[in-house]
Amino acid sequence: MSAPVKDQVKDQVRDHEGAPGRTPAPGPGTAARLALRDLRGSIKSFRVMIACLALGVAAVAGIGSFTAAIGEGLERDAQALLGGDLDIRLTHRRPSAAHLAWLKARGRVSAAVRMRSMARPAGKAAPNPATRDRTLVELKAVDRAYPLYGTVVTDPPMRLNAALARDADGAFGAVVGRGLLARLGLARGGKFRIGGADFRIKAVLLREPDQSSGRFKLGPRVLISDRALDATGLVQPGSLIRFHTRLATAPGTDVVALQADLTRAFPNAGWRVRNTRAATPHLRRHIDRAALFFTLVGLAALLIGGIGVAGAVTGYLEGKRETIATLKCLGATGGFIFAMFALEVGVVALMGIGLGLIVGAGLPALGTPGLAAFLPVIPRIAVYPGPLMVAAGYGIAVAVLFTLWPLARAREVTAAELFRGLVARPRFRPPAAVIIGLALALAAIVGLALATSVRPAFALWFMAGTAMAFLLFLGLAKGISRLAGAAARRLAQGGVRRPRLSLALANIHRPGAPARPIIVALGVGLTVFVALVQVEGNLRRQITERIPANAPAFYFIDIQPGQVAGFEAAVKGVPGAGRIKSVPTMRGRIVKVGGKPVETTRVAHGARWAVRGDRGLTYMGARPEGTKIVSGRWWAAGYKGPALISLDARIARGLGIGVGDTLTVNVLGREITGRIANTRRVDWSTLGLNFVIIFSPGVLEDAPQTFIATVEALPRAEEAVIRAVTDRFANITAISVREALAAIMDALDNIAAAARAVAALALIAGILVLAGALAAGLRERTRDAVILKVTGVRRRDLCVAYLIEYGIAGAAAGLVAAVAGSLAGYFILSFIMDADWVILPGPAAAVLVASAGGVVVLGFAGTWRALAQKPAPVLRRL
Repeated sequence: MSAPVKDQVKDQVRDHEGAPGRTPAPGPGTAARLALRDLRGSIKSFRVMIACLALGVAAVAGIGSFTAAIGEGLERDAQALLGGDLDIRLTHRRPSAAHLAWLKARGRVSAAVRMRSMARPAGKAAPNPATRDRTLVELKAVDRAYPLYGTVVTDPPMRLNAALARDADGAFGAVVGRGLLARLGLARGGKFRIGGADFRIKAVLLREPDQSSGRFKLGPRVLISDRALDATGLVQPGSLIRFHTRLATAPGTDVVALQADLTRAFPNAGWRVRNTRAATPHLRRHIDRAALFFTLVGLAALLIGGIGVAGAVTGYLEGKRETIATLKCLGATGGFIFAMFALEVGVVALMGIGLGLIVGAGLPALGTPGLAAFLPVIPRIAVYPGPLMVAAGYGIAVAVLFTLWPLARAREVTAAELFRGLVARPRFRPPAAVIIGLALALAAIVGLALATSVRPAFALWFMAGTAMAFLLFLGLAKGISRLAGAAARRLAQGGVRRPRLSLALANIHRPGAPARPIIVALGVGLTVFVALVQVEGNLRRQITERIPANAPAFYFIDIQPGQVAGFEAAVKGVPGAGRIKSVPTMRGRIVKVGGKPVETTRVAHGARWAVRGDRGLTYMGARPEGTKIVSGRWWAAGYKGPALISLDARIARGLGIGVGDTLTVNVLGREITGRIANTRRVDWSTLGLNFVIIFSPGVLEDAPQTFIATVEALPRAEEAVIRAVTDRFANITAISVREALAAIMDALDNIAAAARAVAALALIAGILVLAGALAAGLRERTRDAVILKVTGVRRRDLCVAYLIEYGIAGAAAGLVAAVAGSLAGYFILSFIMDADWVILPGPAAAVLVASAGGVVVLGFAGTWRALAQKPAPVLRRL
């Protein structure tokens, strides 16, 4: 105990002395003054605690603040992102005159048309080997009123209508994404052709206000005028074209009520309507899910850091046992001891939490510049109290959960320890108040996770998995400690002379060994990391390795019925082209399930994608090759009768329907109800022509439709196939499977990079725990090393013993983490993502090697100071 603190204690005790026989008992004020004075010179002892709390709190606060900033940006720019106050989308057809009249009576109206098409350099120039002469583009045609809200940003800056105007030579103006320039080898002022019209590049598109409202993009954007679209000749009956009509209303208009009025006026229009209250539901959904996952991983990092917090507090209080014993001799009660050190720990915890909140609050401002290219909207930079309060709540709960136990142990230190250097400590039995406090802290963590989660069930599973991981590695640490003790005793009893191994095993088994917190912290962190790597690797495998050898090279869409024979002839004329499959297709939207509106139907999470918008559907007579019927039977050959439906079995389960139930689909404004004749297993990984809904013959033949085809081709023949088809049929669009998969892989890379960055926080927290455990045990390590060296043990022997000790701890944590993380990945893929799983031994082995090697290196670096100490000063303190 430091002299100033001792003097202050004596002064306080003297002040409390009273009548004879009264035992002096320092009060709460004394505890506060002693705590603050003692803390002035002890902050460095809590560096690991501050770092652990700051890291976890910063992760949770930063992710929450960034999500809130993006959410505010979406709310702020809702009109621009949607394109208006209302967006009405129709597939295959334009709105009727009655529709437009109703809308124009209520505000300003603008139209935009979206579709995919093929672009190629204008003229007959020979193909450039370094570029392409055909490429898929995302085409958007707009009227002169576009955009109703927001601004189109171009390079060089220019008015959109001027950029899209027609030139004197007949070429229409176009604003294009930078990717088109690279693909076709063009520059500003260059000409290209889409359909039957020529276009001149007037500017490069930097940003369009409604860019987030489109589909997954497979090609660069090309922005043209509505007049230019008519000149291309691409608008054909049944073509996959989406017609958007946007309405800008007067300020203060209730858009929800306006949408309801529109639905009542045209109940069977078959369109999809969105308003600014839900301008980008798919985007909001993805952001919320990503934020939930990242927040939970950040919470896991905070919980792992809690082990470091407990270690730091335990190590600090172990060094204060003499002080506590002195206070007990001077009349301090256990409650006084608890209050004094709880105040110290509380102040330090608030420092760590406060630092984390500051960093987390500043994350949106720090991260926006680097992530701007990946964000659909510019985040609104501000301080958001909600996420900060949640992060602070997590931090306080974790601090209480991991410090209450060592604080309760400290109050049980006896005055006898002042007179004996080493005292056998009795088994600690915490009082009921401590157990209740721990339970409340744990309940607060779980309650916060559930209350703030957009998917409470997922949060609950994650918390349960994290708790199981902690229990698993706690059991592993205890088991290894007991096995090490048993092995050390057996070596001693058997007379086996392996002093290095015996010393390593004894170090693992001894009380307060750093191996235990190292195994728990690194084990949980590595488990999270392995699970993410296994999920990512399996998803990559399904995208690449599981593609069948006979997978198609292309999808061709928008083939008119009268062009099918010519299309097949053009493909067959190309050497290296293979099998062709084609079926009629159209778009429809599920509107009723079992006779009830789909809005009132309870739809399982995995089937919701099928009812969110329009889906591709077809009709067939014969049962498709390779179809696996799950329930029911395929209709008979030549069937003519009421509409029957073959439905994807997974979607049927998700909708809660089966054979004999009805399903109603809106096709081009007409509702068609069919009875489910069978459900079938659809394997989307084949990349073949699969449909969720297949109708029986005699229902859809007269509806406007196009054909979709798949073509197998050798790689050397792919460009020739595209040229042969698009030279003859300008309206047909080719989608390269290889390029589509590459686009998906790029998106997966971005997601995986973000996930790995967040998961790295758990590993950093584990490393901090390792550092804290080494720092807390440095005093004992130094004493043991000095005694052993004095008794003749060489430094080399100590080094080898330490290497064995840390190698065992790291290898055990890595091995079990590899298994547990792989099992967690299996659970996520099989039960949440409904995907296939295989064990990927490479990442698991890498984790095992990295864990063992990393712990050995870091552990040995931390104990080098103990080996370098001179014996005399240490022996004098014993």
